[in-house]
Amino acid sequence: MSSHGIINDLSRRLVEVVPDQAFGMRGELEKNFYAILQGAMTKLNLVSREEFDVQGAVLERTRLKLAELEARIQSMEQESRH
Repeated sequence: MSSHGIINDLSRRLVEVVPDQAFGMRGELEKNFYAILQGAMTKLNLVSREEFDVQGAVLERTRLKLAELEARIQSMEQESRH
């Protein structure tokens, strides 16, 4: 579920617990809840799952490349000792 969908779901759930006396204000309350939740999510500086997965793949490729380079350096050091 996207952050937009999560925020919509949360704001709807919050409106559901509003007392019946405020029934006429539910639409306005849902908009306000959405704005507040959106602001809070923005401040948290969260990333999407897709971006997280992309960065994980980049990190894995970097680790593999580092391991290759370390092996090459070790091999070159051994050759220079002989």
